[in-house]
Amino acid sequence: MTERFKRRINKKNKRDVMRLAWEFSGELLNAHDEIFIEVRSITRSDDQNAKLHAMLGDIAKQKTFNGKKLSIEQWKMIFVSGHRIATGGQAEMAIGLEGEIINLRESTAQMGVKRMASLIEYITAWGAENDVKFTDRRDLCYQNVA
Repeated sequence: MTERFKRRINKKNKRDVMRLAWEFSGELLNAHDEIFIEVRSITRSDDQNAKLHAMLGDIAKQKTFNGKKLSIEQWKMIFVSGHRIATGGQAEMAIGLEGEIINLRESTAQMGVKRMASLIEYITAWGAENDVKFTDRRDLCYQNVA
């Protein structure tokens, strides 16, 4: 028996999905003293994540920032920070443990599908303005956004 149960739930299927979850949790409780149940909103999709990292990889290979080559993670920090400002948010800065200035940026892992689509659009626009040649042409990041 599998140890994991994941389903998308909406107003139309909630009764059926909750029945399945009830049955599955009962089976797990027969095998274990305790189980863990999590209900959460849908976050970014695997396709969006793949597209984001492919785009960041293309930028890291082709561009510099302030005259320096940056890693994918460094570019991600720059774009997430810029995107937050561009969409009406504010930067949150703090003094780190060693006296350094750090940007307490938004987590891409916690972004919803729409927010991640917006970030990908922001990066796409920046890439177009800065002559980035993106190798990943899939438009998967826009599925299920409506």
